Amino acid sequence: MTSKTTNRSSPEVRECAVRLVLDHETDHSSRWIACQSIVSKTGCPARTLLDWMKNSEIDAGRKAGVPSDMAAKLKALERYYAALEKPAIAA
Repeated sequence: MTSKTTNRSSPEVRECAVRLVLDHETDHSSRWIACQSIVSKTGCPARTLLDWMKNSEIDAGRKAGVPSDMAAKLKALERYYAALEKPAIAA
């Protein structure tokens, strides 16, 4: 079984891709077309670029939603509490 993180891009790659889309967004009629024009440069699907754009807007406070850092903290707390709820195995 492969890890879920094997295909994830580094934060630097994401940041660069988001900047590319923002730079080229005014050259195209929609954000989707701008993302499609960047696909060959980034090597990731246009849908992924759109998701990264949405997340960057949420993180910057320009769009409603849960910022990435808060989502990561919440996920860590959920894992912690799930581990506490598991019954201890008697030896």
